[in-house]
Amino acid sequence: MFHWVGEILLGTAQPMVVSQVPFLMSKDSEAAPQEDEVGRIDNVLVSVRGRAMTWCALEMQAVYFSGGKMEDDFVLMRGWRGPGLPFPERHRRPDYRSSGPKHLTPELLIKVPALRRWGKRLAVVVDKAFWDSFGDMRAARHVSNADIVWFIVEYDGPTDGRYRLVQRNTVCTTLEDVVEGLTGGTAVSLERFEQGIRERIKRDLDLSNT
Repeated sequence: MFHWVGEILLGTAQPMVVSQVPFLMSKDSEAAPQEDEVGRIDNVLVSVRGRAMTWCALEMQAVYFSGGKMEDDFVLMRGWRGPGLPFPERHRRPDYRSSGPKHLTPELLIKVPALRRWGKRLAVVVDKAFWDSFGDMRAARHVSNADIVWFIVEYDGPTDGRYRLVQRNTVCTTLEDVVEGLTGGTAVSLERFEQGIRERIKRDLDLSNT
């Protein structure tokens, strides 16, 4: 991933990688330096040519899961000898809608405006299933017009029992178009909303009477 992002945004497939760089600092000047940090950039990719330094920020966003603990799946995987991946033993599902609006959007709203003021771009790595869950968003025509460059990956396989991470696509967007795509939706009618309230009340009453 570092090679791919570096080649597209920095013109080098061998960028230097600096991890967990402090980005937001506390206003409390009395705090110790390490306690001042209230936010970090996952990775900063750097290219140095002579005395000139160019860089870009890189975030890798996974999908959060709802349901049982992930550790239950890891226990199963450690002893797995069959082809492919084992089906989770407990009820689990990828929570795409929550991962986008509740987790990814706040990160973008905090980090992209500052990076944009500095004339820098944010690269975001997501898998194809996560990307496909996003709403429609307008793509920028060129990386020079983008605030965010999405690097979309997918898994091929299994081949000999192993999956391989592969590059699928890059998409350039502005922050404004991304926010609309991640959080956009159509409000239900008042009648439908109130019907949902009545159904919840009835369900809760039925449960309390059992």
